[in-house]
Amino acid sequence: MGLPTLEFSDSFLDSPDFRERLKCHEIELERTNKFIKDLIKDGNMLITALKNLSAAVQKFSQSLQEFQFECLGDAETDDEVNIAQSFKEFSQLLNTVEEERRRLIQNADDVLITPLEKFRKEQIGAAKEGKKKFDKETEKYYSTLERHLSLSSKKKEAYLQEADTQIDKERQLFYDASLEYVFKIQEVQEKKKFEFVEPLLAFLQGLFTFYHEGYELAHEFEPYKQQLQFNLQNTRNNFVSTKQEVEKLMKRIRSADQDYKPPGQWTMEGFLYVQEKRPLGCTWTRHYCTYEKSSKTFTMSNTENKSAGKQPEVFKLKSCIRRKTDSIDKRFCFDIEVAERHGVMTLQALSESNRRLWLEAMDGREPIYNLPAILSKKEETYLNEAGFNFVRKCIDLVEMRGINTMGLYRIGGVNSKVQKLMTTVFSSKAPVDMDLDPDMWDNKTITSGLKNYLRCLSEPLMTFKLHKDFIMAVKSDDQNYRVRAVHALVHKMPERNKEMLELLIKHLVRVSAQNQSNLMTVSNLGVIFGPTLMRSQEETVAAMMNIKFQNIVVEILIENFNKIFLQPPDPNVPLPQPQSRPGSRRSRAICLSTGPRKPRSLYTPTLCLADAESEYQGSDALSSSPDSTPMGSIESLSSHSSEQNTSSKTASSRQRTCQDNAVFVSSPDSSSREDTGRTDGESEDALSSSSAMYSCEAEHSHELSFPQGAHFSNVYPSVEPGWLQATYEGKTGLIPENYVVFL
Repeated sequence: MGLPTLEFSDSFLDSPDFRERLKCHEIELERTNKFIKDLIKDGNMLITALKNLSAAVQKFSQSLQEFQFECLGDAETDDEVNIAQSFKEFSQLLNTVEEERRRLIQNADDVLITPLEKFRKEQIGAAKEGKKKFDKETEKYYSTLERHLSLSSKKKEAYLQEADTQIDKERQLFYDASLEYVFKIQEVQEKKKFEFVEPLLAFLQGLFTFYHEGYELAHEFEPYKQQLQFNLQNTRNNFVSTKQEVEKLMKRIRSADQDYKPPGQWTMEGFLYVQEKRPLGCTWTRHYCTYEKSSKTFTMSNTENKSAGKQPEVFKLKSCIRRKTDSIDKRFCFDIEVAERHGVMTLQALSESNRRLWLEAMDGREPIYNLPAILSKKEETYLNEAGFNFVRKCIDLVEMRGINTMGLYRIGGVNSKVQKLMTTVFSSKAPVDMDLDPDMWDNKTITSGLKNYLRCLSEPLMTFKLHKDFIMAVKSDDQNYRVRAVHALVHKMPERNKEMLELLIKHLVRVSAQNQSNLMTVSNLGVIFGPTLMRSQEETVAAMMNIKFQNIVVEILIENFNKIFLQPPDPNVPLPQPQSRPGSRRSRAICLSTGPRKPRSLYTPTLCLADAESEYQGSDALSSSPDSTPMGSIESLSSHSSEQNTSSKTASSRQRTCQDNAVFVSSPDSSSREDTGRTDGESEDALSSSSAMYSCEAEHSHELSFPQGAHFSNVYPSVEPGWLQATYEGKTGLIPENYVVFL
């Protein structure tokens, strides 16, 4: 039940029922007053909590901003650069959110606390003052009335008339106070419907604006998130393959003789104990020694001397001879003669095999022993006719029956079956043109056999000689140069190696074209065939860290097959030179936006419900952007071009909302045709030149023509499925959504 109304006429009667109804209003007014006090208290607590949350988020954002990734090796892939930059992008995103939250906090006191406090003090306070006046006049009136009624009728007429005048005056004051109080208390009950609710609505308006800002930021973040997910997946794949190779190297070194000569810049290096003669005998001091055979430079650094800044001693070696066992009571000793000292220096090695290595390096008078083999070599294969026939047969079988197999080349076959295949094909009795029985060998055995053959070549397919040049080429910051340099280096390979490489890469192009079913994207194939086609002659951890760049070389070969193998290279391409990437390179990583964010208009939430159809469509539009991107099921971005590349059909089809800018990137028929991988036509459907205009060949009358790398504005979803409406150089028309990446 609602509050009873108070009639002005009841103020004159001042009946018990009137007083009871008035009391109901007073109770409700007191309840409202208490509720507003509690609401103000809770509101202040909420604002304080928001301030604390904002301070914590800003501290978290600052920590992200200050952290700096450091990667192993002398260079980083584009994926690693983008990942290293991601913390700063996250920090920028959080700061943008916090800017809106700070505005919400700053306005909260003005739009919520102050109006509520004002309503409580001015309106409810005025009603309370009216009650005090009403109570005072009531008491005064009834007291006067009682005295007036107790007057004797025998009083003089003049006195009685004065008393009547006085009681009339008090009655009028009582009526006025009663009428004003009844008016005020009902006025407050009515005004609270809007003056009490309006501040809450204004506060929620600011809250909705804050949440709407986050919603729009989430849409701006979506392309960056997808790009970063591809970078992370590529890096994870590189890590897995690199880890496997490093673990193999660790096991081989663990099983080998501990005193082998590790590859490095010195002919020999390691700890030696140096005999130092003293008046009362001699002492043996541990030194870290290095020897360079070409210059005969021998260097000793005292590791037991704690004094800082002491320079190592450098000597010119004259001769070296093994110390006879019966001439000294120490084992594993040998003497060296240097130009800077008279007499000989006696050194003690760590073991007999270690001494042999030092003597061999210094041309000492000691029988030369071969260095212990680090590699337990597999049975080597050779680049001969049998090998070419085997590769062709494997490719034919895969393309005939298994090119759509999920995880092709990634899922290995049973080792015993693979070994049986290799033994059967490469036995001395097997014919050179031996056929492979498709019923006998399953797909996984065939693909594993192909990889095994290439890995067991006595020299990797892309040769030891060109290995460093390939690696340096893809470490370049200039993405166009990467393709041109790899193109030139491929044509420097031996003819048989180049022929085999072309045969294999042509097959991998076909495999990657079926990535929607087999999930073998260009990036995934790079991870698999990078270590298969390339390897360093020196097996060190530093060399293993370059596996990720080997993967990029293979990606470039696949994505630019026609250009590299069917066109002559540019004779003016300079040879790759060793270089270290400048720190400023990270400023060119992918980012959320390339300029200041557009100003946001005030978000006005709709207070009425939409009809069922529009509500359904709206929810569909809001949920069109997934929370996560499934890895491996969509075309990955190549590591060598991740700064400008884009996602595949799946990723691009997810752009359902209006975007500000877009750039033309690639067609769905090729993995990547950005300006890094294509400078002139590489395939049948490629552009005839880098400046050629692209025209959408479809049954649409309003398609746009635009060059590669074009930037669009006002990009919106079109009513035509698979098409977007965009503006380029003042002309508005349709463009395929699969050709666009949103920035």
